[in-house]
Amino acid sequence: MSADGQGSSHWFDDEAGPVVRPYAMTRGRTTSAAQHRLDVIAVVVTESQADDPEGDHTLSPEQVDIVDLCREAPQSVAELSAELDLPIGVIRVLIGDLVDAEFVHVNRPVPPAELPDESILRDVINGLRAL
Repeated sequence: MSADGQGSSHWFDDEAGPVVRPYAMTRGRTTSAAQHRLDVIAVVVTESQADDPEGDHTLSPEQVDIVDLCREAPQSVAELSAELDLPIGVIRVLIGDLVDAEFVHVNRPVPPAELPDESILRDVINGLRAL
């Protein structure tokens, strides 16, 4: 018998309310069609022509929150994960779906291989100091 005097035990905390597993938000998916391995520092921006996300009944409440947060200011994938208290994997799938639906676009960071060499930057700084 459980501590509450009843024969059955609860699988969730009464104070926390019902629990929704993260994979339920993505319908069990770990990737989306439009997702191209989103970096945690990739910046998500709401499309200017995006319709009202609340009026689109195909979007989950979390996706509506992502569009609204990015409409206020561009957000990184990591910031969205922290703000919505969702795992990065879930956020990546939700963002991928939003990219596919043209509600947001993602500005990916420049890969380190494409950044200028440090020696070139030092030469530019030295040249500027010489002026």
